[in-house]
Amino acid sequence: MPPPPSPQAPADVAQRVRALREDIARYDHAYYVLDAPLLPDADYDALYAELQRLEQDWPDLRSAESPTQRVGGSALPGFAAVRHALPMLSIRTETDTTPQGARAFDQRLRHRLGLDEDAPALQYQAELKFDGLAISLRYEQGVLVLGATRGDGETGEDVTQNVRTIRNLPLRLRGSVPPVLEVRGEVVMRRADFLRYNEQQRARGLATLVNPRNGAAGSIRQLDPRIAAQRPLAFYAYGWGEIAGWQGQPDTQHAMLDAFAAMGFAVAAQRAHGAGPEVLVDFHARILGERDRLPFDIDGVVYKVDSLELQRRLGARNREPVWALAHKYPPQERSTRLLAIDVQVGRTGKLTPVARLEPVFVGGVTVTNATLHNEDEARRKDVRIGDTVIVRRAGDVIPEIVGVVAERRPPGAVPFDLQALLHGSCPVCGSQIEREAEEVDWRCSGGLYCAAQRKQALLHYAGRLAMDIEGLGDKLVDQLVDGGLLRALPDIYALRAEQLAQLPRMAEKSAAKLVQAIRDSLHTTLARFIYALGIRHVGEATAKDLARHFGALQPLLDADLLRLEQVPDVGPVVARSIHTFFAQEHNREVLQQLLAAGVHWDEVAAPPREQPLLGCTFVLTGTLPTLGREQARARIEAAGGKVSGSVSRKTRYVVVGAEAGSKLDRARELGVELLDEEALLRLLAQGGEA
Repeated sequence: MPPPPSPQAPADVAQRVRALREDIARYDHAYYVLDAPLLPDADYDALYAELQRLEQDWPDLRSAESPTQRVGGSALPGFAAVRHALPMLSIRTETDTTPQGARAFDQRLRHRLGLDEDAPALQYQAELKFDGLAISLRYEQGVLVLGATRGDGETGEDVTQNVRTIRNLPLRLRGSVPPVLEVRGEVVMRRADFLRYNEQQRARGLATLVNPRNGAAGSIRQLDPRIAAQRPLAFYAYGWGEIAGWQGQPDTQHAMLDAFAAMGFAVAAQRAHGAGPEVLVDFHARILGERDRLPFDIDGVVYKVDSLELQRRLGARNREPVWALAHKYPPQERSTRLLAIDVQVGRTGKLTPVARLEPVFVGGVTVTNATLHNEDEARRKDVRIGDTVIVRRAGDVIPEIVGVVAERRPPGAVPFDLQALLHGSCPVCGSQIEREAEEVDWRCSGGLYCAAQRKQALLHYAGRLAMDIEGLGDKLVDQLVDGGLLRALPDIYALRAEQLAQLPRMAEKSAAKLVQAIRDSLHTTLARFIYALGIRHVGEATAKDLARHFGALQPLLDADLLRLEQVPDVGPVVARSIHTFFAQEHNREVLQQLLAAGVHWDEVAAPPREQPLLGCTFVLTGTLPTLGREQARARIEAAGGKVSGSVSRKTRYVVVGAEAGSKLDRARELGVELLDEEALLRLLAQGGEA
């Protein structure tokens, strides 16, 4: 027996859904195309969640053009073939990368058109040659119905499910649009998105992408659209295929691209049009100078006759349009030999293997080293000393080894082993190196002691939530460390006003104020001091838990792993990090030097036997009438409660003040109990009973 039909949505609900779709499409266009967000992420998320909920409650309102349907459907067994209504032609490439390449193109066209020397100059459009994957998008009545790859130019593959996941690509076109419109362009992965994606993959121990182009092409050809949706792709329009019923269609290449932009497509801002070949020469030179600063990879520029009528007259030859030309730039990938692998220690103790290379000219510069990111990445690429490797440099991106020429591997080359190379010790300070089970990075454990981590350790120590030394910021720490005035944390307390006053941009009054802030920091709390040490995994809340549990520094120093794991919310990973830190003799020496310099705190009273709010998680939002945020947090934590920064199903109470934000909406959505300041104080006074 078939299921009963879904009820039809009320008119007001249908109207709300239409409004939400229009608003979200407008916000998406502003964010992904114009790079000009119109509202905070939390507000956008609330609108998106509302639309999802309404479409779930009223299935008859679901539509393929809804922004919620960008990711949908199950994995395909394969891609269906699609025959293009008009062929997707490839563009001839000019091998002469000098200005003469553009001038020769102009001369060929003038000769083909039978123009003499006195005839007016041809009008041209110059554009970028994207380094991605060419795609054709078919819109009917303004709605996306098909996305297809170029294939052999006549027949491509149906990748509609995957192109729908591209956030800057409109599912419905804006304004007045023709009944049929095929827009062609390139799917790319922006450099910043590529780097961010790879960094996230490395942090999770997963495979990374070789380069942005492979990332874009591989994503579009994923059979599972959910995988494609995880990849940060973008689409840029530059051409078209079949068009039907377009009243008032523009008659130039540059006006067509302007029209596409008005419909909601991303179109590269780097364009030029004008008369004669020198427009092309200037554009080629200008983009070469800007190439490294572009947000995406290109491998050249494209020249096109601007008049669509002349494009039709010139036609195509050997499956290439006569009226267009690709003018390339030097390659950004070259091969060279890997001479050695060194290990650098970062500001946070992260150990990064760096390949030392036989010098090679790539991407406009001579490259002598390249990052390998981490041991797992080096092993995944199977990079070995002596290998011939492929090096890539694009824009301001740090040069990277993207592959190995395996057939040129010398005999006896062994897989990379970071721990064996370093004999288990930091190359800078000799401290023990360690890697947690769920992490890909090895780290130096000598944070307080390691010279490579000195600046980061000093900044953390002086931070507002740590020792709160106002005025000791990034630039001043750089000056003090680089000038040899700060070699370790205890040196802070030896700084004198007359020394500081001699530094650039440091007046006597500022120097005296900083010295006073340093003196004031000598009296602190045990929790702040523990947090200031910069122990990995020990944040502000954990430092407070440790201070409350042990009550003094020495018991914490003496604690074994079992005792550390008895502290609330301290598990095996955090316990091991704390234990390893205090087991390092040089870290203990730094502690003793700090105490000898006068750092002290009042003894922590033993925690009360009864902590009425133990196990209760609070979230604070808005401004309370009398309690500051830190005061409220302290009162809650003193009663055993925890304060979180976000609302979840584990949240017990949300304390609401004036001008509460999206956390209040989230609390209402989850049904979390709300308290004002008066109710919070009453809860604290009554021993946790609301």
